[in-house]
Amino acid sequence: MNLRASAILLASRPQGETGAIARVLTADYGLVAGYVAGGRGRQMRAVMVPGNRVAIELTTRSPSQLPFARLELEHSRAALMTEPLPAAAIQWACGLTAAALPERQSYPDLYLSLDGLMSAIAVSPSARGWVSGLIAYETMLLREMGYGGGVPVQADDLAAQLQALGVLEGQLAHYLLAGRKGDVMAARKLLVERLQRIA
Repeated sequence: MNLRASAILLASRPQGETGAIARVLTADYGLVAGYVAGGRGRQMRAVMVPGNRVAIELTTRSPSQLPFARLELEHSRAALMTEPLPAAAIQWACGLTAAALPERQSYPDLYLSLDGLMSAIAVSPSARGWVSGLIAYETMLLREMGYGGGVPVQADDLAAQLQALGVLEGQLAHYLLAGRKGDVMAARKLLVERLQRIA
């Protein structure tokens, strides 16, 4: 697989002494993974942040081999990771996407929706400006995976939004994350706890 595309970095994990395996979401190729040489090094530290939009170039010599990935930063959201509530929202949305989607299947609407959610989190002065977008993204993800779901919610009522998040939590845990290794839902619980503090 050889490709060049704009992507959203969803997750990375250490591989070897200085490398990392990055999982990214692209509009045309869906969820893809690749080995990033030096991905844990000083030069790549600001690039390898969940939620960042990157230009990715993947190259491989064999279909059974993990591709090599070269990432260049297009739009940084790293500064948001110093703010507890935006950081929790980004970690959750990216972690959910990485865990729920199958690899190499195109979901262009999900890509655009996730990028829009990341942008809303970046520009909104408070969670009230993006929680409805998070609810819409979770609902869209459930529908794209064939599970329907979702709840209507008023855009400016944080109490109703928290109630909607509670309903969606059960659907996400049952349909999309059941049996997954690692506790992806822990990131969501942290986000909801932080949202409840501002309610």
